Amino acid sequence: MYRPQALLVMRRETFRIQFGPEQMRRLRASVELGDPVWTDELDAPHARARLAEAEVLLTSWGAPELSAERLDAAPRLRAVFHCAGSVRSIVSDELWRRGILVTSAAGANATPVAEYTLAAVIFAGKKAHVLAAESRLEPVGWDAVVDREDLSNHGRKIGIVGFSRIGRRVVELLRMLDTAAVLVHDPYADAAAVAAEGAQLVELDELLTRSEILSLHLPELPQTRHAIGARELALLPDGATIINTARGSVIDTLALERECVSGRLSAILDVTDPDPLPVGSPLAGLPNVMITPHIAGSLGTETRRMSAQGLAELERFVLGEPALNAVTREALAVSA
Repeated sequence: MYRPQALLVMRRETFRIQFGPEQMRRLRASVELGDPVWTDELDAPHARARLAEAEVLLTSWGAPELSAERLDAAPRLRAVFHCAGSVRSIVSDELWRRGILVTSAAGANATPVAEYTLAAVIFAGKKAHVLAAESRLEPVGWDAVVDREDLSNHGRKIGIVGFSRIGRRVVELLRMLDTAAVLVHDPYADAAAVAAEGAQLVELDELLTRSEILSLHLPELPQTRHAIGARELALLPDGATIINTARGSVIDTLALERECVSGRLSAILDVTDPDPLPVGSPLAGLPNVMITPHIAGSLGTETRRMSAQGLAELERFVLGEPALNAVTREALAVSA
């Protein structure tokens, strides 16, 4: 069997977590590994010596850009299997020009983000994040909530902006809730595909005016910066909650601050702009805003799903089979 020379390129801690004994056993079954097996940079003499031999790279967080100079040092390179989500930080025009295969494990990363989003939707429906913050200031008992009609996940109208890997998976998970409607906006989505998942494709303004909970799953692109600004936020009904697990820049932070400070809207934010927020940010101290430090995506053992997907692509490559998760320059223009 053909066994290409392989090199792993990523941060030290990423390598330690993503490639345990089982992952390394699987890797060694498909490729030849030199010394060193792993590097976090590609410019030192020892790294350049390995790069000159490498036919495939397995990359992840912390891998440097595969620039023209570095590619010149890798004349045998045929494929890059990215064991993480977006490949934006590592690809270059020269990589595309040379026709080197690039795959991504973004599909595997969609799972924990969708799980976090489902939890956030459930918390938003019960306003759990708000009540938890209020309880730290003054105890809140059952008698204070028992007669409130707004603490419920039954019959909620939920809006999903972005129907790629993560948005689609969120819609699938929302089937376990007894929602009134799941609305989707995505200019590239097919209405029939959305309907097949039990949701309805609508224009953005309609989605905003109808959604009690809004979840954002947009890629970070020039055209998505501040896609949710003051005008869009004003369309949301009073009491709505915004969930952002995408990128902080897709929301206008100042506009969101105004709405949340007024108490009209709430937010559950796993990403912010800037990220993290500066000390003293109004959002950080509000009881109706919950902020987590970018934990929705793969962490800990969850990252080994991405390793497994990258290794599966490598195994297909070794067998001469086509990649299942290839990334192209054209697709990258409209995705994360």
